[in-house]
Amino acid sequence: QVQLVESGGASVQAGGSLRLSCAASGYIYSNNCMGWFRQTPGKEREGVATIYISGGNTYYADSVKGRFTISQNNAKNTVYLQMNGLKPEDTAMYYCAAGPSCALTARDFVYWGQGTQVTVSS
Repeated sequence: QVQLVESGGASVQAGGSLRLSCAASGYIYSNNCMGWFRQTPGKEREGVATIYISGGNTYYADSVKGRFTISQNNAKNTVYLQMNGLKPEDTAMYYCAAGPSCALTARDFVYWGQGTQVTVSS
């Protein structure tokens, strides 16, 4: 079993930055990938960024390329999402996830955290 706990969500103004953290516990290495997804009310969960746990390869949604960076600290079993140049459309609940595939598709991920809210005001 894997447990994921997100932190770092906050309210910021457009153009600001935030760093989200996801602390993983349990047998995380049974999964190949970790990722960040986001969701707003009435919409499907959207893939933001994913990372291979062993190789470090990263993948991003087009909407966040050049602004967001996913990284990991394997010694701490923690994955981060550095978000720069935030826009009001980035407002969402952000979820950390772990699964066998790094596709930016929510159905490919097995374990999920409870989410952390990011609100960007104009």
